[in-house]
Amino acid sequence: MSGPDVAAPLDQLLAQASVGALRRLLPVHSTLRFAAALAGRPRQVAARGAALAAELGRIAVGTSAMAPARRDRRFTDPAWTRSPLLHRMVQAYLAAGTCAEALVRDASLDWADAERIGFAVSNLIEAASPSNNPLLSPVAWKAAIDTGAANMVIGPRNLLRDLSAPPRVPSMVPPNAYQVGTDLAVTPGSVVLRTPMLEVIQYRPQTETVREVPLLIIPPTINKYYVLDLAPGRSLIEYLVGQGQQVFVVSWRNPDARHREWGFDAYAQALLDAFDAVDKITGVDSAHVVAACSGGLLACLTAAYRAAGGRLDRLASLSLMVTMIDQNKAGLASALVDEELAARAVASSQRKGYLDGRSLAEVFAWLRPGDLIWNYWVNNYLRGEDPPKFDILYWNADTTRMPAALHRDFIEAAIHNKLAHPGGVSVLGTEIDLRKITVDSYVVAGSADHICPWTNCYSSSQLLGGKVRFVLSTNGHIAALVNPPGNPKSSFQVMDDVTPGADEWQQAAPTVKGSWWPDYADWLRERSGAEKQAPDHLGSSEFRPLEDAPGTYIFDK
Repeated sequence: MSGPDVAAPLDQLLAQASVGALRRLLPVHSTLRFAAALAGRPRQVAARGAALAAELGRIAVGTSAMAPARRDRRFTDPAWTRSPLLHRMVQAYLAAGTCAEALVRDASLDWADAERIGFAVSNLIEAASPSNNPLLSPVAWKAAIDTGAANMVIGPRNLLRDLSAPPRVPSMVPPNAYQVGTDLAVTPGSVVLRTPMLEVIQYRPQTETVREVPLLIIPPTINKYYVLDLAPGRSLIEYLVGQGQQVFVVSWRNPDARHREWGFDAYAQALLDAFDAVDKITGVDSAHVVAACSGGLLACLTAAYRAAGGRLDRLASLSLMVTMIDQNKAGLASALVDEELAARAVASSQRKGYLDGRSLAEVFAWLRPGDLIWNYWVNNYLRGEDPPKFDILYWNADTTRMPAALHRDFIEAAIHNKLAHPGGVSVLGTEIDLRKITVDSYVVAGSADHICPWTNCYSSSQLLGGKVRFVLSTNGHIAALVNPPGNPKSSFQVMDDVTPGADEWQQAAPTVKGSWWPDYADWLRERSGAEKQAPDHLGSSEFRPLEDAPGTYIFDK
């Protein structure tokens, strides 16, 4: 991908967002078990210490081969290798970090503790990098020369600004870099339904004919929908409209404390209302559903609810983008959540009435500290520069809140992996069984996704009851979505069989160069009925256009 990868919020991280950073970065119980494990292995610890001392000796006399990895951008300035002092500092730092990581492996902790301690140690190693030290960094000193020491004034000012308000991490994009409705979310359309929870936007056809079966997009619930309608040429919505699809999208309201009781039931009912509007506007009693991240979980709940009521025929297909239903050992994010933390998180959001999306933005940043914390630390504070413009990061910073009830429902479903078990969750008085979703599904995951591990997305697809086409894009969480044709570095694996294990699937699935968007457009076209004349107006007599896209709710703060 181009630029650091970020993510839309998912339920495994919701618990962490409600507690302090210290609790996440220094897991007390896991730390005690780690210390006890090392105490029980004195020979291994002594051996690691001796190996480190020997390596430091070689560094001191200049015979060490220790060097940064090729992809390590922190030490690319020539001064790090030309200066004997700086070169040795980098080597000593790398040697100490390697030793610390080896001790974590030596401790032979269980999976959850190993993930937690590994996370804490990796964060400490990243923080200790000489490249972050303003007294050592040649980048900082060169900036002082180039700017006449202005960076020494601008950098601290930037730091104080970022610390003055949540999420209290370095700014990743200038706050005025883009304007929604002018630069982003500009695909032409109209709001055709507005309820207290959502707006439905219908997009104006760009082709003479359109496919009969419409498509409803369900975005995440804590960031805004325009991650799917970024700048022209990078918009999935724009692309699908250009392929002759009739496209609608949900734009969620930004809730506050007044909406604390909005949970699974309320969101499912809101989506049913959106489906009804799409059906009546298009005159077709069926629609495709495309859902991303946490919106995918809500789409699955709603689809299973309709299936239980014998109304699955109104669902033409289900497409899930970087959506993780199966939470079993779901990477670092899952390991960091335990029942104590979950209970504290639910209590915290209940007191406020909502989960603040800025808290979640902080969690995402610390999951990728090298790219999303210290990279911008150097740029913003040592160099004293503004971060570059990047539309995904601008969207990521445009957070929304989540109602306390929805926060609770997501956490309770995740902590016991309830969605993976028939009847584990009930919606609108109906037990949910994902096996009853027997329509065709198209599931997309990112091989470099640090939020939703692709293997969990894959096992999630196996919970569905219909035929599944699984796509593994060579990107991270959001770059797997924002993946327009034309990027020569993009590729994906794809196969219609999801019965093998994840490793076997990856070995067997063929690789296709380019973006998965054209493959998806072809897949939709086969299931979208006949072509018909594109409508010359949006909405209907019952659902008259209320205003132009991107609507009102997208601007809620």
